Amino acid sequence: MRVELLTVGDELLIGDVVNTNAAWMGSELTRAGVTVTRSAVVGDTLEEITSAVTEALSRADSLVITGGLGPTYDDLTRDALAALAGVGLRRDPATERAIRERSTAYGVRLRASALRMADLPEGSRKLPNPAGAAPGIGMVVEGKPVYALPGVPSEMRAIMAGTVLPELRAPRVPHVLTLRTAGVWETVLAGRLAPVEKLDGVTLAYLPHPARVDVRITAETTEALRAAATLARERLGQAVYGEGRDAGLATGVLGLLIDRGETVAVAESLTGGLLGAELTGAPGSSAAFRGGVTAYATPLKAALLGVPEDLLAERGAVDPDVAVAMAEGARTRLGATWGLAVTGVAGPEPQDGKPVGTVHIGVAGPEVSRSLTPALTLPRDGSRARPLVREMTVVHALDLLRHELLRVAMIREWEEDQEDLEGLS
Repeated sequence: MRVELLTVGDELLIGDVVNTNAAWMGSELTRAGVTVTRSAVVGDTLEEITSAVTEALSRADSLVITGGLGPTYDDLTRDALAALAGVGLRRDPATERAIRERSTAYGVRLRASALRMADLPEGSRKLPNPAGAAPGIGMVVEGKPVYALPGVPSEMRAIMAGTVLPELRAPRVPHVLTLRTAGVWETVLAGRLAPVEKLDGVTLAYLPHPARVDVRITAETTEALRAAATLARERLGQAVYGEGRDAGLATGVLGLLIDRGETVAVAESLTGGLLGAELTGAPGSSAAFRGGVTAYATPLKAALLGVPEDLLAERGAVDPDVAVAMAEGARTRLGATWGLAVTGVAGPEPQDGKPVGTVHIGVAGPEVSRSLTPALTLPRDGSRARPLVREMTVVHALDLLRHELLRVAMIREWEEDQEDLEGLS
């Protein structure tokens, strides 16, 4: 089954709204064994919609459309489908009744235009929408199935899950596993995984994100997937921090801490609280996260975290030893086993003679106190430089702590093995 996606809306074309619907639908359809061959965005005009639908159906086996089913004059998807099918619109009594009842329940005056959401092309079927008022539309156009869904993400997802995915799901769903990695470039991962690429019935896809890459392994059989995943883990080692698309880096770090009965506190400068927010966003974080200090102004690094004033005066706030001192301060003052700190220049201007993108990360623990050396030099160009530097800093900081936890665990395991051997001698 080859499916194309079509998203309707001027707000998407001009950049006012990010097209998250297409990304979610593409992911879910792929997981269902459906091949998504193209995704397009068009504006709110009858001509653009009809043209895009005709072109898509000339190539694909089916088409899924989102947007253009609302109550306003520029919601024209239903009109376009009716025009292509050469039919008129009919008002669905049950949908009209539901819209009226919904309006009464919310105490909102019903506008006549709202009833447009109850209009369906003749010969189409109504797709139930448990999350909203406008139903989806299912119909055959030019001999191929077309699904039209509301653009509201929650409503689109509800109809996709309830109707579209079950109907389009491939009889043989491929076996898929996603390995999540951090701190390694995509090209390096591809080099390490070259032997996996050569396995029969196995394909790899690299999905880059700021400072991390997801590796999606697709195989024809369970056995092939198991063999590919085993070899991939061996080739990637500690670069892999989790499996499955819902495995977060913060969740993995917190899991290591919880397993050991340890805790972490953070000290942040350029990230302004993002690091603490990432940790507390993971379920169960209260078992291992003590708290954080956002010491954005340089004097607060001394006042709140105990960073030596002479160090700050001599080198400024963007310095590896300052990062370590911040980590030590967070650890001792917040009573945590580990301290993690970040300081750097997010931009748009240099600071203390350091260019934008310069970042230092410090970690302090019961058996280690050091900075990430050499300093990170993160992207510094373009309008996305500042948010990208901050986002990548969070990933690198969590990954540094993860590696330290794993390293200390290996040392402790080795020491325990030595004690056991001494006991046998």
